[in-house]
Amino acid sequence: MKSYFLSDAHLGSLAFPDRLDRERRLVAFLDSIKHEASAVYLLGDMFDFWHEWREVVPKGFTRFLGKLSELHDLGVEVHFFLGNHDLWAYRYLHDECGVRLHAGPLTLQTPLGTVFMAHGDGLGDTDRGFRFLRGVFHSPALQWLFRTFVPTSWAMRFGLSWARRSRLSKGDEPYRGEDDEALVSFAKNYLKEHPEINLFIFGHRHIELDLMLSRSCRLVVLGECYELCTYGVLDDNGFRLDSFAE
Repeated sequence: MKSYFLSDAHLGSLAFPDRLDRERRLVAFLDSIKHEASAVYLLGDMFDFWHEWREVVPKGFTRFLGKLSELHDLGVEVHFFLGNHDLWAYRYLHDECGVRLHAGPLTLQTPLGTVFMAHGDGLGDTDRGFRFLRGVFHSPALQWLFRTFVPTSWAMRFGLSWARRSRLSKGDEPYRGEDDEALVSFAKNYLKEHPEINLFIFGHRHIELDLMLSRSCRLVVLGECYELCTYGVLDDNGFRLDSFAE
C-alpha cells in the first residue's frame, strides 16, 4: 500500500480559464490510485479560496469533494492540511467528506523513517508584510467578523478576486537557491533540534525540489497540481516524485 502527497491545486482559481478541466484531471488521478492508496495527504491550497459559514460552503468542486468522500468510504485515510488559501475550513470537509483536517505540521512514523510534513506558509519566512497578513487571516476575532457581517456572495468574490490579483501580479517565483529559500532554512534549523527527521515534505512554493540536507535527511517540495501536476508517493521502495500531467 502506498501513501500519496499532493498540494496546491488552487481549484476554482479565476486566473485559469479551464478551471473545470483542471479539476477533472485531478479527480481522474485520485480515481486511478484509489485501490492502491492507504493514505492521501493534501498539503494545502487545494482550493484557491475556501470559506465555510455555519450553513453555507462555496459552490462547485462537486467532483473533487465526491472523490474525497469515495476515498474515505473505501477506507483510504485522507488528510487535508490548511494552506494560506483554504485555512478557513472548519467542520464541513471532516463531517461530510471524512477527511482529517490539520491546522499545522504533522510528524509521521513510517517504516522508512520519520516524516515531517506541512503546507509551508510562514515556516522560515521573515517577510514582515506576509507575516502581518498571515496573522490577520488567522485571527479568530477577524474570522468571526468576516463570516458574520460580510455577505457570502461578497466574501467569495473578494477572496477569489484577491487570489487572482495575487497570482497575476506575482506569478510563480522560481527556485531562489538553497541559501535563500525559507523552507530550506526552516528545515535545516529544525533538523538541529530534531535530528530524527528523515524526510521533510512541503507544498506552498509551487516548485519541484528534491534536496539532501544530510546523509539521512531529505527535503522535498511537491510542486503544484494545476500545470506540472507533480506529486509524491511513499512505499516500501522509498519516496519519489512523479507527475500526472498527461
